[in-house]
Amino acid sequence: MEQTDTQSTVDRIKQQISENPILLYMKGSPKLPNCGFSAQASQAIMSCGEPFAYVDILQNPDIRSELPKYANWPTFPQLWVEGELIGGCDIILEMFQQGELQPLIKETAEKHKVDEDNAE
Repeated sequence: MEQTDTQSTVDRIKQQISENPILLYMKGSPKLPNCGFSAQASQAIMSCGEPFAYVDILQNPDIRSELPKYANWPTFPQLWVEGELIGGCDIILEMFQQGELQPLIKETAEKHKVDEDNAE
């Protein structure tokens, strides 16, 4: 029984990552973050000016326990872009300060806007 619970959580994680080109796993929400690291990370991503998805791991204890194993990354927040783990707060802020985060977020958002237009 337990195996399927773990499996379905991992499947949900994979689905979230594949369906959301820009995805932040965090504590709380971008408007009401529940930890300083999540607050800083979501601020940096928000200031790139593109919409992004987020999952509040405090509301999803199963994801909170499984994602670090799946991602091989022990802490939150975690930023995923196009199915790739970018990293946590330190990496997000460093990329932001070096001007690397903004083009990554913008280009990803643009690319997926185009996909949506083509889908119709």
